[in-house]
Amino acid sequence: MIELFEAVERCELGSVNIAVTALEPEYLGEKALISNGQIVWKSSAKSFFDGREEAVSQLQESGIETVDGCKVFCDTLGQEKHLVVCGGGHVSIPVIKIGIMMGMKVTVLEDRPKFADNARRAGADQVICEPFAEALDQILGSSDTYFVIVTRGHRYDQVCLEKITQKEHAYIGMIGSRRRVALVKRLLVENGCDQEVLDEVYTPIGLDIGAETPVEIGVAIMAEIIEVKNKKKRTFGYSKDMIRVICDEEKYPDAKVMATIITRKGSAPQGIGVKMLVLADGTCIGTIGGGCMESNILQKALQMIRNGESGARICHVDLTGADAEDEGMVCGGIADVLMEMISGKV
Repeated sequence: MIELFEAVERCELGSVNIAVTALEPEYLGEKALISNGQIVWKSSAKSFFDGREEAVSQLQESGIETVDGCKVFCDTLGQEKHLVVCGGGHVSIPVIKIGIMMGMKVTVLEDRPKFADNARRAGADQVICEPFAEALDQILGSSDTYFVIVTRGHRYDQVCLEKITQKEHAYIGMIGSRRRVALVKRLLVENGCDQEVLDEVYTPIGLDIGAETPVEIGVAIMAEIIEVKNKKKRTFGYSKDMIRVICDEEKYPDAKVMATIITRKGSAPQGIGVKMLVLADGTCIGTIGGGCMESNILQKALQMIRNGESGARICHVDLTGADAEDEGMVCGGIADVLMEMISGKV
């Protein structure tokens, strides 16, 4: 299974990647990776996917699908979310902190050393302290890149927006009054920028929640980004930390278990495709929601490791019964969790 994660790493930036897992008992856990409509990897030379390549390559939606009467789980992999904040002022600080809490890679562009240092102290993964145009030349952009323009003046907004509209993006938001925004857009159209792209810019930035303070504005901005992100109907993919631990067999030689939510009904705490990697010492990378469900899955994963199991199993978790009520759980719901062994030395 390690080869799957290596194949995911090799996929081109911006490609549409789907991990497909067979769920039928005879083939449970067998996998294929589809990239831009082509199978680029499958788990064995002779597998469930032999003879079904064409049907499998047509799969597009996340969730459980049927191929030739057999159930498979489709995991449309989102890439690492990249939050690029242009400006390091007061509003950017809560944006940075919330982005980090969401598990995004956060890059801040700020040409003033003092404010660049503030962004570093807020925890940004990368701070580029250079003029905005030169800094943006170092940002590639992708379908998972979210640009937030919160600079100190419209001339800087103009520089940033002109550069960003030429890049692939998931979101562009710009702070400022309607007059300031209208002026920037008019100047950019005169410079030949695409009016259609400019019309898609989120401005005034952030959800309309009556925000007043920098913290409230930061919350409104990130709430809007969450809304845009979650409309993309992609699952959560494998985080960089998961792939790093799985592929570094010298540093992490022991067996591991990947737990993935494949069905969800009711108010179960997390959505389809959410993952948690369980290491032999009980360390977890990622979360499937915490509480009783996560504890239950963690114990099952450790038991699988201790027993030296191979392959995969599906665990059914019901949070609607009396046990959940006795624990005082605020969420109910039902979930099926696919648990897959990743080989190593036990």
